Amino acid sequence: MATRKASNRGLKVADQIQRDLSELIPRELKDPRLGMVTIQAVEVSPDYAHAKVYFSVLVGDPQASQDALNQGAGFLRNALFKRLHIHTVPTLHFVYDRSIERAADMNALIAKAVASRGKDEDAT
Repeated sequence: MATRKASNRGLKVADQIQRDLSELIPRELKDPRLGMVTIQAVEVSPDYAHAKVYFSVLVGDPQASQDALNQGAGFLRNALFKRLHIHTVPTLHFVYDRSIERAADMNALIAKAVASRGKDEDAT
């Protein structure tokens, strides 16, 4: 039961970090390399020492945005420290989330397969 409580707390902390970063990044980070970033998910380590922050980019270069976010991670962590009421604010590690790209590629492949299938049926 204690493990369940701890993991539930971890999920709550991760969720709050995600919400706060979604507000802080566009408002506080003034790096020209930063594109239109969306925070997709946050995973906090069991000891709350580290947090992987998964993001996607609507507009801009993903690698440049990742570099800008990781460079500004200390600043963002300090801003989180002022907002979160927890003993340890995790060190932030930003990771580009390619799942949206992969989903778009899969949709394109499916559409292509359906279109070619339709042509095959028309030919017979």
